[in-house]
Parts: sequence; C-alpha cells; structure tokens
Amino acid sequence: MANNLTGKFLVLDGPDGCGKSSQCELLAKWLSAQGVSVECFRDPGTTAIGEKIRQILLSVEHESMSTAAELLLYMAARAQLWKEDIKPALSENKCVLLDRWLSSTCAYQGRAGGFGMEKIIQIAEDSLERAWPDLTIILDVDVETTSKRLGGELDRMEAKGQSYHEKVREGFLGLAKQRDDVVVVDAGQDIQAVGENIIAIIESHFK
Repeated sequence: MANNLTGKFLVLDGPDGCGKSSQCELLAKWLSAQGVSVECFRDPGTTAIGEKIRQILLSVEHESMSTAAELLLYMAARAQLWKEDIKPALSENKCVLLDRWLSSTCAYQGRAGGFGMEKIIQIAEDSLERAWPDLTIILDVDVETTSKRLGGELDRMEAKGQSYHEKVREGFLGLAKQRDDVVVVDAGQDIQAVGENIIAIIESHFK
C-alpha cells in the first residue's frame, strides 16, 4: 500500500454529523501503519487565511450570506490550502488526506443551495489547479441520525434545517452516481465497521 498510495490525494466527505473527522483520524493512523507518509488537512481551514474564512462561513452572525458568497469563500480557502499545503505535500510524494473538498460544495451549495453542480464544477476547474482528488469517499447517513449526533450548539451551516440537509445528502449521492472516483460508505454503522469499509475501498481502488 505504501507504494500504491505515494503521492495520492484522498478525501473523506459527507453530511454534517457523518463522522468523517473521526474517520480521518483512524484512516491516517492506518495509513501510517502501512508505511504511508500521510498529511492531513481540513477544508475550509488549515491555513491562516482558510481558518479566518472558516470562521466567517460558520458564524451564525452571517445568517444572511448568499449561496454565491458561500461557494466563492469555500473556493478561496481551497485555493490557499492547495498552494500552501496540498501541492507541496503531493510534490514530496506524500499521501494527502482531506476532511472535505469540492464534493462538499457540490452537495451543499450546488444541490441544497440551488446554485447548480455543473456551475460549481466549472468554477472549481477555472479557479483551482486541481479540482478532483484521486478518490473521494462519501460517508452517507440519514438526516435523523446526523441530527442526533450533532446535538448542542450548531454552526451556521449545521443549522440550515432538515429540508436543506436532505438535499445535501441527495447531492452527495447524486455526485457518486456521476463519478467513478466518488464512492459511498454506509456511515450509519458503528465507527469500527465504517473504518473497515473505508480501508477495504482504498485497498480495492489502489490495488
């Protein structure tokens, strides 16, 4: 696996509350145990600019933000993350593991926000040096389950309501039907089972 995953770009994505951040940590540990040199980042965020953009995007104070403003801010954070962290790591033949990427914008702003996936993909291809990773794994779970998992105080995106998040899920599943490099995992299982399925997908995809 170390040879097969050298210089690869992997993304875990899915609706809020799907467990992707926990799975990123588990996957990074597994990759390291296989002898893979791995770097982990979150989108939006990681860079100083990206973290400030993240604060703007998730603050409940910015409830009136338009879908167009959302997607352009996400793209800006992404462009900076690529320049500062992702591209240098890939150039060093490291395996890059990301918590969210373009697939999120397709699902949230493209499908749920009504902007249109095709338009978002075009913007991404025009503004990013690389729009698509080698493999995107979508952690799929129903809205009722994610609502229970989130609990507590919600950020601006999490608080958009059930109807919005149903469309987010539809967006992720629709994207997986369109692209061979986007695969869905049932994230309603326990954390260990989900992690094992993710590993099986990666082993199969990069064998």
